Amino acid sequence: MSENQPRQYPVMEMFYSLQGEGYHQGKAAYFIRLAGCDVGCVWCDVKDSWDASKHPVLSIEEIVQTALAHPARLAIITGGEPLLYNLDPLTTALKAAGFQTNIETSGSSPMSGQWDWVCLSPKKFKAPLVDNIAFASELKVVVFNQSDFEWAESYAKEVHPHCKLYLQPEWDKQAQITPLVIEYVKANPKWELSAQLHKYIQVP
Repeated sequence: MSENQPRQYPVMEMFYSLQGEGYHQGKAAYFIRLAGCDVGCVWCDVKDSWDASKHPVLSIEEIVQTALAHPARLAIITGGEPLLYNLDPLTTALKAAGFQTNIETSGSSPMSGQWDWVCLSPKKFKAPLVDNIAFASELKVVVFNQSDFEWAESYAKEVHPHCKLYLQPEWDKQAQITPLVIEYVKANPKWELSAQLHKYIQVP
């Protein structure tokens, strides 16, 4: 590992649960939530992740060994905004330990890491880099108001043809927004509903 590559990362939390969103919904996975974010979504449900200085810094070895204590070999790197960091060393170590590596990102920082699946969730507060759009395995747009449907379509035109398309109601407004998303998906079946299963079944 070269001197300019990180050997440790600020980590808000790590936990074993089920993926509640998008294409891999329902699968057992080990979540690694890196601390630090410069996007600043007003409706973010993990604002505690924004300030990296408030969270412990863990070595790659600590992260991987903790993940290995659980039976699933699906590791999901999330945040915060995980692409604030060079993720090449972390994903190399996870893959060497037998993990499939997935990332959930706004795409607003340069891409790094070796990924089996890239969930691109663009945000109006800081747009994804144009080069990152091509990496998207799935496009997941959080719907906060009616205008977000048109905004989602603008990104659907940019991703590759095999990219999975998801609309996800913002949780605090889900009672209001979910019916709108359902009707939109029925009228535009290239999209699917991502309903944050983990919150409904009350797991992390």
